[in-house]
Amino acid sequence: MARLRAIFIGNTFISSYSLGKFAPIIVKMKIVILGPGAIGSLWACCLSRAGHSVSLWSQHQCDSIYLQQEHFPEIQFTSNDKDKLTSADLLLVTLKAPKVLPVIERMVLDIAQETIVVLMHNGMGTAEAIDTLLPNNPLVIATTTHGAFRPKPNQVLHTGNGYTELGGYNDGGKRCDFLQPVFEHALPKTSWQTDILTPTWHKLAINCIINPLTAIDQVKNGELSSLKYQEVITLLIDEIRQVLNAEGLPVTREKLVTTVHQVIEATSDNYSSMYQDIFHKRPSEIDFITGYLLQRAKAHNISAPVNQTLFQKIKQIEQDHD
Repeated sequence: MARLRAIFIGNTFISSYSLGKFAPIIVKMKIVILGPGAIGSLWACCLSRAGHSVSLWSQHQCDSIYLQQEHFPEIQFTSNDKDKLTSADLLLVTLKAPKVLPVIERMVLDIAQETIVVLMHNGMGTAEAIDTLLPNNPLVIATTTHGAFRPKPNQVLHTGNGYTELGGYNDGGKRCDFLQPVFEHALPKTSWQTDILTPTWHKLAINCIINPLTAIDQVKNGELSSLKYQEVITLLIDEIRQVLNAEGLPVTREKLVTTVHQVIEATSDNYSSMYQDIFHKRPSEIDFITGYLLQRAKAHNISAPVNQTLFQKIKQIEQDHD
């Protein structure tokens, strides 16, 4: 017998039927994507083709943005439309971490209390601030390993298949597991995690190694498999593992070593996001990656000198750029 699951989000009635092997029926949602960079543009195209009403919110003042993903037809999205924002069921935030709080602070009066806010970016530390700023909104954290690249302002390429994990940060967010089929239908694979902080911490651990090392030496991810990096990677892993264990994540050193090298191999031809920021002389997400790790290390009275050295090197490079 079919089981009906339903929920109201703003003015939208969301329902899905569990019909054994059949996929859920997904009702169209009103979605605003804040920060249409590479990954935001990819999700915009995929969610739009999946039948949802998608609009964009860009830091560039424009009424519409055209995007084309690979061979698919070009899509015209409305941009910076306050009516779309105030009526949104879902606000998907794909801005880089340093921009999240200041940008949402400027938008806060136009975000309805019923709007679900999904944070999808590298690093940690923004959820606490956004939960304080929007205490009544359901807040969800998302991590994704899908690759995206924008060779032109109106073109986005899906450069690597990956997976997306979603999970609630606050009480309202923890009741939003119905988002899993919405994201899965648009861009598989997607899973709902009852404890989203564990995969988020694991991703942070990987980013603490790959991002600063590739950014400082301006190398592809695959270069980190060479012998010259093994000693520093080992030292970084030992420091990171202590922090994860103190945070209540009992990960072993062997598990971290295996995971880090698997990611290095799987993304060997990629340039990390921090590499690209440093290359283009843009501010990086170091404060929300290694910086966040160092904050938690200090809270637990854990020494992390190797991570501290990488953090200071990136900050020095950014200062030289300024």
